[in-house]
Amino acid sequence: MRADCANCFGLCCVALPFAASADFAISKDAGRPCPNLRDDYRCGIHARLRDSGFPGCTVYDCFGAGQKVSQVTFGRSWRDDPHTAARMFEVFPVVRHLHELLWYLDEALSLPVTRPIRAELRGAFEETERMTMGTPDELLGVDVAAHREKVNVLLLRTSDLVRASAGGRAPDRRGADLIGARLRKADLRGANLRGAYLIGADLRGADLRGADLIGADLRGADLGGADLTGSVFLTQAQVNAARGDDATKLPTALTRPAHWSVPAARPASPASPAAEGGRASARRPRPRRRRG
Repeated sequence: MRADCANCFGLCCVALPFAASADFAISKDAGRPCPNLRDDYRCGIHARLRDSGFPGCTVYDCFGAGQKVSQVTFGRSWRDDPHTAARMFEVFPVVRHLHELLWYLDEALSLPVTRPIRAELRGAFEETERMTMGTPDELLGVDVAAHREKVNVLLLRTSDLVRASAGGRAPDRRGADLIGARLRKADLRGANLRGAYLIGADLRGADLRGADLIGADLRGADLGGADLTGSVFLTQAQVNAARGDDATKLPTALTRPAHWSVPAARPASPASPAAEGGRASARRPRPRRRRG
């Protein structure tokens, strides 16, 4: 459930579309290779993506779907067999959604407090894993939305168990508009922050232990010195999209992004492009999220 680009045919660089913005220097249609993709399926500007205007690439995570589709589902490249390219590009997002659910279910299974629902979580994990091993036709027939809703029932129960044991005041801010919010040193232990808009929020020194962060939009959020140990359903992509420092405490499954060592100025206001993920638009930015 971790990306292994060395065993992928650069699927995220071809199958997915992106639009010119603060996240991407150019626009690209789905199914068209990024001009930075080399013949060996590696990125030609990987070491300087942010400086080259492609920070969006640095926060993307396929949860291991890329190598699954490349090596298991098809076993041959879209370049070697162009007739399979269109189907491969259709299958990739489906497997990516399923692998994201596997990530959440695997985390839930690892938590001691989920013992009462462990059997149900294991069953959901095994069912989802079986789906990812299907043929291209079987995968394209998967009702991802329906399966996600089914799994989400268990993820919500997991969240309740974790947050109940976290202590603190456990505020319910699910889906809350917290863009640019001043939450420095806030007690957010056991908070429900599912799908919350935390773009550009000041979370320096905040206590987020036991908080549910599934789908929370952390683009540009300042996590300097924040404690996220024990938080649940936080992904590497969310961490990569935020800012932090050496004092930020992360769950053991996540790694500290390299760009956190580079000082960055705080946004002047929530309305500034920097506070809204770099998008100079009067319209509120929507989170790039996929919830379990």
